[in-house]
Amino acid sequence: MGNAQVIQFATDDLLAAAVAENWLAAIARAQNDGRRYFVALSGGRVTKKMFSAAVEMAQQRQISFQGVEFFWADERCVPPGDPESNYLLADQLLFKPAQIREQSVHRIKGELAPNSAAQLAAAELSLIADTKLNSIPFLDLVLLGMGEDGHVASLFPSDSLTANDLQSVFLVVENSPKPPPKRVTLGHGPIATAREVWVLASGKGKEAALRESLAEHGRTPLARVIQGRAITKIFSDINCV
Repeated sequence: MGNAQVIQFATDDLLAAAVAENWLAAIARAQNDGRRYFVALSGGRVTKKMFSAAVEMAQQRQISFQGVEFFWADERCVPPGDPESNYLLADQLLFKPAQIREQSVHRIKGELAPNSAAQLAAAELSLIADTKLNSIPFLDLVLLGMGEDGHVASLFPSDSLTANDLQSVFLVVENSPKPPPKRVTLGHGPIATAREVWVLASGKGKEAALRESLAEHGRTPLARVIQGRAITKIFSDINCV
């Protein structure tokens, strides 16, 4: 276990386009196989570019998002119309432009008390997605960003609770080092069992975190993700050679 495939790009625009193209190809394969496709989305600067690129490519190539069920890798505990909401970003740049039906969008209800939001999100994902060992729901793809401290989703280096919990589907984060402090995050268990995990590692100031994450005994949250899976794809414009 613990293999990372790093795919490097000269710019974040090229990175976003490549992720979008790979994602649409994966969706098309699922449609050809006659099965639904379960994805957990994240927020972030380069994710915005990826959403826009995916919508443009889908329209040009007449690819639909039919059969795709959308979940979240994490959400801030804010209402869905709040500028900090990861749902709002996806709604504006992906769902509305691509005319994705509301029934396929399963947002984390950040306007609720965090524990209630986490429990409802876990119940909905477990009901819709297939389950694997230990009743962990199975996702086709988890899309993650990476922070300057190596955090992914809302799994932060300082939070031993989220690091050690491999059973919970969603976890509450009470004191995020980045505002807003309260969040709901997908746990390490569902990330480890997903068919694919793609990390969009982009931006200045993240080289040290990426190097640490790729090290054999790295201790960042991204390192834990890599160590818990057979393969993790990292799309990056960071020079980590």
